[in-house]
Amino acid sequence: MTDIARLAGVSTSTVSRALAGNPLIPGPLREQIVALAAAHGYVINQSARSLRRQKTDTVGLVIPLGHEAGQLISDPFFLEMVGRLSDEITLRDHAVLLHRVVATQPGWLDRLIGAHRVDGLLVIGQSDQHQTLNAVAAHYAPLVVWGGHLPDQAYCTVGVDNVGGARMAVEHLIRTGRRNIAFLGVPQAPEVALRHEGYRRALSDAGISASEALSAPAHFTTETAYDAMRSLIASGVAFDGVFAASDVIALAAVRALKADGRSVPQDVSVVGFDDSSVARYGDPPLTTVRQDLETAARVMVDLLFRRMAGERTPSSTLAPELILRASSSR
Repeated sequence: MTDIARLAGVSTSTVSRALAGNPLIPGPLREQIVALAAAHGYVINQSARSLRRQKTDTVGLVIPLGHEAGQLISDPFFLEMVGRLSDEITLRDHAVLLHRVVATQPGWLDRLIGAHRVDGLLVIGQSDQHQTLNAVAAHYAPLVVWGGHLPDQAYCTVGVDNVGGARMAVEHLIRTGRRNIAFLGVPQAPEVALRHEGYRRALSDAGISASEALSAPAHFTTETAYDAMRSLIASGVAFDGVFAASDVIALAAVRALKADGRSVPQDVSVVGFDDSSVARYGDPPLTTVRQDLETAARVMVDLLFRRMAGERTPSSTLAPELILRASSSR
Protein backbone atom coordinates (compact mmCIF):
# COMPACT_ATOMS: atom_id res chain seq x y z
CA MET A 1 0.00 0.00 0.00
CA THR A 2 2.94 2.33 0.71
CA ASP A 3 4.28 1.68 -2.81
CA ILE A 4 0.90 2.49 -4.38
CA ALA A 5 0.68 5.68 -2.30
CA ARG A 6 4.18 6.75 -3.45
CA LEU A 7 3.31 6.12 -7.11
CA ALA A 8 0.04 8.04 -6.83
CA GLY A 9 1.55 10.84 -4.76
CA VAL A 10 -0.95 10.42 -1.93
CA SER A 11 -1.01 9.07 1.63
CA THR A 12 -1.51 5.40 2.48
CA SER A 13 -4.81 6.29 4.19
CA THR A 14 -6.04 7.78 0.89
CA VAL A 15 -5.08 4.57 -0.90
CA SER A 16 -6.91 2.53 1.74
CA ARG A 17 -10.07 4.62 1.38
CA ALA A 18 -9.91 4.58 -2.41
CA LEU A 19 -9.58 0.80 -2.60
CA ALA A 20 -12.48 0.46 -0.17
CA GLY A 21 -14.64 2.57 -2.52
CA ASN A 22 -14.96 5.48 -0.11
CA PRO A 23 -17.03 8.24 -1.85
CA LEU A 24 -15.01 10.95 -0.07
CA ILE A 25 -12.13 10.22 -2.47
CA PRO A 26 -12.75 12.03 -5.80
CA GLY A 27 -13.72 9.69 -8.63
CA PRO A 28 -10.74 10.33 -10.95
CA LEU A 29 -8.24 9.87 -8.10
CA ARG A 30 -10.01 6.74 -6.93
CA GLU A 31 -9.86 5.27 -10.45
CA GLN A 32 -6.15 6.17 -10.74
CA ILE A 33 -5.34 4.40 -7.47
CA VAL A 34 -7.39 1.32 -8.41
CA ALA A 35 -5.61 1.16 -11.78
CA LEU A 36 -2.17 1.43 -10.12
CA ALA A 37 -3.08 -1.30 -7.64
CA ALA A 38 -4.24 -3.60 -10.45
CA ALA A 39 -1.15 -2.91 -12.56
CA HIS A 40 1.18 -3.77 -9.68
CA GLY A 41 -0.75 -6.84 -8.50
CA TYR A 42 -1.86 -5.33 -5.20
CA VAL A 43 -4.73 -7.25 -3.52
CA ILE A 44 -6.34 -6.30 -0.23
CA ASN A 45 -5.65 -8.79 2.54
CA GLN A 46 -9.21 -9.50 3.56
CA SER A 47 -8.21 -11.34 6.74
CA ALA A 48 -6.15 -8.38 7.95
CA ARG A 49 -8.91 -5.99 6.92
CA SER A 50 -11.45 -8.02 8.91
CA LEU A 51 -9.18 -8.00 11.97
CA ARG A 52 -8.83 -4.24 11.77
CA ARG A 53 -12.57 -3.64 11.26
CA GLN A 54 -13.62 -6.37 13.72
CA LYS A 55 -16.11 -7.42 11.07
CA THR A 56 -15.93 -10.28 8.57
CA ASP A 57 -19.07 -9.69 6.47
CA THR A 58 -19.61 -13.43 6.79
CA VAL A 59 -22.40 -15.47 8.39
CA GLY A 60 -21.82 -19.01 9.64
CA LEU A 61 -24.31 -21.80 8.89
CA VAL A 62 -23.92 -24.62 11.40
CA ILE A 63 -25.54 -28.07 11.18
CA PRO A 64 -24.95 -29.96 14.46
CA LEU A 65 -25.49 -33.70 14.14
CA GLY A 66 -24.66 -35.10 17.54
CA HIS A 67 -27.66 -37.46 17.36
CA GLU A 68 -27.58 -38.14 13.59
CA ALA A 69 -23.97 -38.73 12.54
CA GLY A 70 -25.09 -40.45 9.34
CA GLN A 71 -27.20 -37.55 8.06
CA LEU A 72 -25.57 -35.58 5.25
CA ILE A 73 -25.97 -32.05 3.93
CA SER A 74 -27.40 -33.69 0.79
CA ASP A 75 -30.53 -34.52 2.83
CA PRO A 76 -33.42 -32.81 0.96
CA PHE A 77 -34.36 -30.67 3.98
CA PHE A 78 -30.80 -29.43 4.53
CA LEU A 79 -30.29 -28.76 0.82
CA GLU A 80 -33.32 -26.50 0.65
CA MET A 81 -32.71 -24.78 3.98
CA VAL A 82 -29.03 -24.09 3.28
CA GLY A 83 -29.90 -22.81 -0.19
CA ARG A 84 -32.63 -20.46 1.00
CA LEU A 85 -30.54 -19.14 3.89
CA SER A 86 -27.58 -18.57 1.57
CA ASP A 87 -29.79 -16.65 -0.85
CA GLU A 88 -30.99 -14.36 1.93
CA ILE A 89 -27.48 -13.84 3.32
CA THR A 90 -25.85 -13.06 -0.03
CA LEU A 91 -28.63 -10.58 -0.83
CA ARG A 92 -27.25 -8.63 2.14
CA ASP A 93 -23.72 -8.66 0.68
CA HIS A 94 -22.40 -11.19 3.17
CA ALA A 95 -20.54 -14.43 2.51
CA VAL A 96 -21.53 -17.85 3.90
CA LEU A 97 -19.33 -20.25 5.88
CA LEU A 98 -20.84 -23.73 6.25
CA HIS A 99 -20.04 -26.13 9.10
CA ARG A 100 -21.35 -29.68 9.53
CA VAL A 101 -20.49 -30.63 13.11
CA VAL A 102 -20.68 -34.34 13.95
CA ALA A 103 -18.21 -34.71 16.82
CA THR A 104 -19.95 -32.28 19.16
CA GLN A 105 -17.33 -32.31 21.93
CA PRO A 106 -17.73 -29.95 24.92
CA GLY A 107 -16.83 -26.39 23.95
CA TRP A 108 -17.19 -26.93 20.19
CA LEU A 109 -19.50 -23.96 19.71
CA ASP A 110 -17.37 -21.64 21.85
CA ARG A 111 -14.33 -22.60 19.76
CA LEU A 112 -16.24 -21.89 16.57
CA ILE A 113 -17.21 -18.44 17.85
CA GLY A 114 -13.73 -17.79 19.22
CA ALA A 115 -12.18 -18.25 15.76
CA HIS A 116 -13.74 -14.87 14.79
CA ARG A 117 -14.40 -16.01 11.23
CA VAL A 118 -18.05 -14.89 11.18
CA ASP A 119 -20.19 -12.00 12.43
CA GLY A 120 -23.08 -14.24 13.46
CA LEU A 121 -24.31 -17.83 13.44
CA LEU A 122 -27.40 -19.56 12.08
CA VAL A 123 -27.76 -23.05 13.53
CA ILE A 124 -29.93 -25.49 11.57
CA GLY A 125 -31.45 -27.86 14.12
CA GLN A 126 -30.85 -28.29 17.82
CA SER A 127 -29.79 -31.95 17.59
CA ASP A 128 -28.82 -32.99 21.14
CA GLN A 129 -27.12 -29.63 21.78
CA HIS A 130 -29.90 -27.72 23.57
CA GLN A 131 -27.83 -27.15 26.72
CA THR A 132 -24.79 -26.07 24.68
CA LEU A 133 -26.90 -23.53 22.79
CA ASN A 134 -28.37 -22.25 26.06
CA ALA A 135 -24.92 -21.79 27.59
CA VAL A 136 -23.55 -19.93 24.57
CA ALA A 137 -26.61 -17.67 24.30
CA ALA A 138 -25.74 -16.23 27.71
CA HIS A 139 -22.67 -14.46 26.27
CA TYR A 140 -23.10 -14.52 22.47
CA ALA A 141 -26.06 -12.57 21.05
CA PRO A 142 -25.81 -12.95 17.22
CA LEU A 143 -27.19 -16.49 17.25
CA VAL A 144 -30.45 -17.74 15.72
CA VAL A 145 -31.45 -21.42 15.73
CA TRP A 146 -33.87 -23.32 13.53
CA GLY A 147 -35.77 -25.72 15.77
CA GLY A 148 -38.51 -26.32 18.29
CA HIS A 149 -39.35 -23.75 20.94
CA LEU A 150 -38.63 -25.21 24.39
CA PRO A 151 -39.81 -23.86 27.75
CA ASP A 152 -36.33 -23.28 29.24
CA GLN A 153 -34.45 -22.01 26.20
CA ALA A 154 -32.33 -18.86 26.32
CA TYR A 155 -31.53 -18.67 22.60
CA CYS A 156 -33.61 -17.25 19.76
CA THR A 157 -35.39 -19.84 17.60
CA VAL A 158 -37.38 -19.89 14.40
CA GLY A 159 -39.40 -23.00 13.68
CA VAL A 160 -42.75 -24.42 12.75
CA ASP A 161 -45.37 -25.41 15.32
CA ASN A 162 -44.24 -29.03 15.45
CA VAL A 163 -46.92 -30.16 17.90
CA GLY A 164 -49.67 -28.54 15.85
CA GLY A 165 -48.32 -29.91 12.58
CA ALA A 166 -48.13 -33.45 13.94
CA ARG A 167 -51.68 -33.19 15.26
CA MET A 168 -52.87 -32.11 11.81
CA ALA A 169 -51.23 -35.16 10.26
CA VAL A 170 -52.58 -37.71 12.74
CA GLU A 171 -56.05 -36.16 12.85
CA HIS A 172 -56.15 -36.48 9.07
CA LEU A 173 -55.24 -40.16 9.29
CA ILE A 174 -57.95 -40.70 11.91
CA ARG A 175 -60.54 -38.92 9.75
CA THR A 176 -59.74 -41.31 6.90
CA GLY A 177 -60.55 -44.26 9.16
CA ARG A 178 -57.10 -45.18 10.46
CA ARG A 179 -56.98 -46.30 14.10
CA ASN A 180 -53.67 -48.13 14.53
CA ILE A 181 -51.18 -45.42 13.60
CA ALA A 182 -47.44 -45.94 13.90
CA PHE A 183 -44.90 -43.19 14.65
CA LEU A 184 -41.51 -43.29 12.93
CA GLY A 185 -38.77 -41.12 14.41
CA VAL A 186 -36.22 -40.78 17.20
CA PRO A 187 -37.50 -38.25 19.79
CA GLN A 188 -33.96 -37.38 20.93
CA ALA A 189 -33.96 -34.12 18.96
CA PRO A 190 -36.42 -31.47 20.24
CA GLU A 191 -38.29 -31.14 16.93
CA VAL A 192 -38.95 -34.88 16.72
CA ALA A 193 -39.93 -35.00 20.39
CA LEU A 194 -42.48 -32.24 19.77
CA ARG A 195 -43.86 -34.08 16.73
CA HIS A 196 -44.17 -37.22 18.86
CA GLU A 197 -46.05 -35.18 21.45
CA GLY A 198 -48.46 -33.92 18.79
CA TYR A 199 -48.95 -37.51 17.60
CA ARG A 200 -49.86 -38.65 21.10
CA ARG A 201 -52.19 -35.70 21.68
CA ALA A 202 -54.12 -36.37 18.48
CA LEU A 203 -54.58 -40.03 19.44
CA SER A 204 -55.69 -39.09 22.95
CA ASP A 205 -58.21 -36.54 21.64
CA ALA A 206 -59.72 -39.29 19.48
CA GLY A 207 -59.91 -41.72 22.39
CA ILE A 208 -57.11 -43.92 21.01
CA SER A 209 -54.39 -45.20 23.33
CA ALA A 210 -50.83 -44.67 22.12
CA SER A 211 -48.97 -47.97 22.01
CA GLU A 212 -45.21 -48.12 22.47
CA ALA A 213 -45.25 -51.11 20.13
CA LEU A 214 -46.26 -48.72 17.33
CA SER A 215 -43.23 -46.42 17.76
CA ALA A 216 -40.24 -47.26 15.57
CA PRO A 217 -36.86 -45.50 16.11
CA ALA A 218 -36.31 -44.30 12.54
CA HIS A 219 -33.38 -41.96 11.93
CA PHE A 220 -33.23 -39.27 9.23
CA THR A 221 -31.50 -41.46 6.64
CA THR A 222 -33.13 -43.62 3.99
CA GLU A 223 -31.34 -46.82 5.00
CA THR A 224 -32.03 -46.62 8.74
CA ALA A 225 -35.64 -45.55 8.18
CA TYR A 226 -36.20 -48.45 5.79
CA ASP A 227 -34.76 -50.88 8.34
CA ALA A 228 -36.92 -49.40 11.12
CA MET A 229 -40.05 -49.89 9.03
CA ARG A 230 -39.04 -53.44 8.19
CA SER A 231 -38.50 -54.16 11.88
CA LEU A 232 -41.95 -52.81 12.73
CA ILE A 233 -43.49 -55.01 10.03
CA ALA A 234 -41.55 -58.03 11.30
CA SER A 235 -42.78 -57.43 14.87
CA GLY A 236 -46.27 -58.49 13.77
CA VAL A 237 -48.01 -55.50 15.37
CA ALA A 238 -51.08 -54.44 13.40
CA PHE A 239 -51.12 -50.92 11.92
CA ASP A 240 -53.03 -49.17 9.15
CA GLY A 241 -51.41 -45.74 9.25
CA VAL A 242 -47.90 -44.24 9.57
CA PHE A 243 -46.91 -40.76 10.68
CA ALA A 244 -43.21 -40.17 9.98
CA ALA A 245 -41.05 -37.42 11.51
CA SER A 246 -39.73 -36.44 8.05
CA ASP A 247 -40.39 -36.97 4.36
CA VAL A 248 -37.20 -39.01 3.98
CA ILE A 249 -38.43 -41.40 6.68
CA ALA A 250 -41.93 -41.52 5.17
CA LEU A 251 -40.68 -42.34 1.67
CA ALA A 252 -38.44 -45.08 3.04
CA ALA A 253 -41.46 -46.45 4.94
CA VAL A 254 -43.50 -46.55 1.72
CA ARG A 255 -40.72 -48.51 0.02
CA ALA A 256 -40.55 -51.00 2.91
CA LEU A 257 -44.32 -51.46 2.91
CA LYS A 258 -44.32 -52.16 -0.82
CA ALA A 259 -41.49 -54.65 -0.39
CA ASP A 260 -43.73 -56.47 2.09
CA GLY A 261 -46.57 -56.58 -0.44
CA ARG A 262 -48.68 -53.88 1.21
CA SER A 263 -50.38 -51.19 -0.84
CA VAL A 264 -50.18 -47.48 0.00
CA PRO A 265 -52.68 -46.05 0.80
CA GLN A 266 -55.13 -48.96 0.44
CA ASP A 267 -53.55 -51.08 3.20
CA VAL A 268 -51.54 -48.40 5.02
CA SER A 269 -51.78 -44.60 4.77
CA VAL A 270 -48.51 -42.67 5.18
CA VAL A 271 -47.93 -39.01 6.12
CA GLY A 272 -44.55 -37.27 6.33
CA PHE A 273 -43.25 -33.94 7.62
CA ASP A 274 -41.39 -31.12 5.78
CA ASP A 275 -42.91 -31.06 2.26
CA SER A 276 -39.40 -31.31 0.84
CA SER A 277 -38.85 -31.32 -2.91
CA VAL A 278 -38.93 -35.14 -3.07
CA ALA A 279 -42.37 -35.48 -1.43
CA ARG A 280 -44.46 -34.69 -4.50
CA TYR A 281 -42.49 -37.14 -6.64
CA GLY A 282 -43.02 -40.17 -4.41
CA ASP A 283 -44.92 -43.22 -5.61
CA PRO A 284 -47.56 -42.39 -4.58
CA PRO A 285 -47.01 -38.64 -4.00
CA LEU A 286 -46.61 -38.03 -0.28
CA THR A 287 -49.10 -36.35 2.03
CA THR A 288 -47.01 -34.23 4.39
CA VAL A 289 -46.88 -31.29 6.78
CA ARG A 290 -45.37 -28.29 5.04
CA GLN A 291 -42.71 -26.10 6.63
CA ASP A 292 -42.48 -22.83 4.70
CA LEU A 293 -38.69 -22.68 4.38
CA GLU A 294 -38.74 -19.60 2.16
CA THR A 295 -40.42 -17.59 4.92
CA ALA A 296 -38.35 -19.35 7.59
CA ALA A 297 -35.05 -18.38 5.92
CA ARG A 298 -36.15 -14.77 5.53
CA VAL A 299 -37.20 -14.56 9.20
CA MET A 300 -34.03 -16.25 10.46
CA VAL A 301 -31.70 -13.96 8.53
CA ASP A 302 -33.68 -10.86 9.48
CA LEU A 303 -33.52 -11.77 13.18
CA LEU A 304 -29.80 -12.54 12.95
CA PHE A 305 -28.92 -9.21 11.31
CA ARG A 306 -30.99 -7.37 13.91
CA ARG A 307 -29.06 -9.23 16.61
CA MET A 308 -25.75 -8.43 14.91
CA ALA A 309 -26.81 -4.78 15.17
CA GLY A 310 -27.35 -5.15 18.93
CA GLU A 311 -31.09 -5.78 19.12
CA ARG A 312 -32.52 -8.49 21.36
CA THR A 313 -35.12 -10.31 19.28
CA PRO A 314 -37.83 -12.78 20.33
CA SER A 315 -38.29 -16.25 18.89
CA SER A 316 -40.72 -16.85 16.03
CA THR A 317 -43.07 -19.79 15.46
CA LEU A 318 -44.46 -20.42 11.96
CA ALA A 319 -47.77 -22.08 11.12
CA PRO A 320 -47.67 -25.57 9.55
CA GLU A 321 -49.82 -26.59 6.59
CA LEU A 322 -51.12 -30.06 5.76
CA ILE A 323 -50.50 -30.91 2.09
CA LEU A 324 -52.84 -33.70 0.96
CA ARG A 325 -51.58 -36.13 -1.67
CA ALA A 326 -52.23 -39.71 -2.69
CA SER A 327 -50.27 -41.54 0.06
CA SER A 328 -53.09 -41.04 2.57
CA SER A 329 -56.21 -41.02 0.38
CA ARG A 330 -58.20 -44.06 -0.59
